[in-house]
Amino acid sequence: MSEKLLTDPAHDGDLRVPPPLAELSNALADPATAALLPAQWLARGQGSPSAVLLLLSDGADPDLVYTERAGGLRDHGGQISFPGGRADHEDEGPVATALREAHEEIGLGPDAVHVLGTMPALSLTATGFDVVPVVGWRSAEAALTPGDPHEVASVHAWPVSSLADPGRRVSARFTGRTIGPAWQFGELFLWGFTAFLTDLLLRIGGWERPWDAGRAVEVPERFRSDRR
Repeated sequence: MSEKLLTDPAHDGDLRVPPPLAELSNALADPATAALLPAQWLARGQGSPSAVLLLLSDGADPDLVYTERAGGLRDHGGQISFPGGRADHEDEGPVATALREAHEEIGLGPDAVHVLGTMPALSLTATGFDVVPVVGWRSAEAALTPGDPHEVASVHAWPVSSLADPGRRVSARFTGRTIGPAWQFGELFLWGFTAFLTDLLLRIGGWERPWDAGRAVEVPERFRSDRR
C-alpha cells in the first residue's frame, strides 16, 4: 500500500500517513462516514464543548491509547476512556482541546501528535457534553505517562489486533438490557461511549472481524458510575 500525503492541521508541512492508517485516514476524509453515526447522538450545540483524542501508534499493528479515570471523578469516574475533556476558553477548537488534554493526561506534548481528522460532535446526555472525537497518531516509541493521579489512574495502549479479537469482544448489559459493544481486558471493562467509538474506529479503519454480539456481559459494578 502506498503512503498517503497528509496536511496535518496541528503541524506545519506535509506528513506521510503510516500505511496501516491509510484506510482510516481516507474514511475520515469521506463525508459518507458520518452516516455511520446514530442520528440521535449528533450534537445540536446545546452541550458543553469538549473533545477526546483517539490516538494510535505508527507501528505495523497500531495500538490505541486509553486512560483509566480516577475513581473519585464526578464524570465517568473509574471508567476506561480516551484522553480528553472540556474545552478551555483559550483552546482554538476541538483539536486544541484534545491535544491539551492528552498532554495533561498521558504526558504527550502536542508536537508529538499528528492529527488525521475529526468526527462530528456527539452529544453525551448523561454529562451534558458535546464531544468531538479527534483522531491522530504518534510514534510507537513515544513515552506515555499518567498525569495527575486525581484524574488518571493508569494509561493503556491496546493493539488494534487485540481490540479486533472476537474473544475479547462482548455486548454490555446494563440494568437488564443490552446497550452496545464492550471489551474485556483482564479486570478492565471497556463499554459505553468509548466502546462505541472504538467499534466505529475498527470498522472504518478496516480492522473489524466478525464477533458474537449475542454474548452479553453485565457491566461490573466498578465501571458503572454513569451511562455514557
